[in-house]
Amino acid sequence: MPRFVMTAGEVADLLGALDAPRVDVCVGGGWAVDALLEEQTREHSDLDLWLPAAHLEWLFRALAARGIDRVFPWPGDRPWNFVLHDGARTRIDLHLYERLPDGRLHYGSVLDGETFPASALEGRGVIAGRPVRCEAAEWAVRWHTGYPPRAADRHDVPLLCHKFNLELPEAFA
Repeated sequence: MPRFVMTAGEVADLLGALDAPRVDVCVGGGWAVDALLEEQTREHSDLDLWLPAAHLEWLFRALAARGIDRVFPWPGDRPWNFVLHDGARTRIDLHLYERLPDGRLHYGSVLDGETFPASALEGRGVIAGRPVRCEAAEWAVRWHTGYPPRAADRHDVPLLCHKFNLELPEAFA
């Protein structure tokens, strides 16, 4: 399997390409952490994006125009979470959600999904000088817990907790 590494400049350029078709994306995962910290602190193999499910067609069109048009099968893929790639170095991990009538967001299956406040995706950060919408700091920390921490999690979570004065989760103490 090829080694994927995305630079901050590539991510900022890609996010800029999504502005034109007005795809409402929110940066998640490790890039959200670095956006909140306003600097790239480690290598990233992919770009996690939160997206309203209704915007999927527009996203597909915008990404296909850039050659990002292949599904990258991954264990655990679901219709609301899967990876697209360009066959070279760009990998995008999509997280599709739907807005509920009360304004909360629903991610996952009808039977076993998660519901969370829209404010979870209203963080603000910067990637390569570009302002971006990203996961809010407290939610970025929350979503890096609930499973055994990986090396990237052990790197990301303490940095967020320190910058945003959040309590360090037990698994990271």
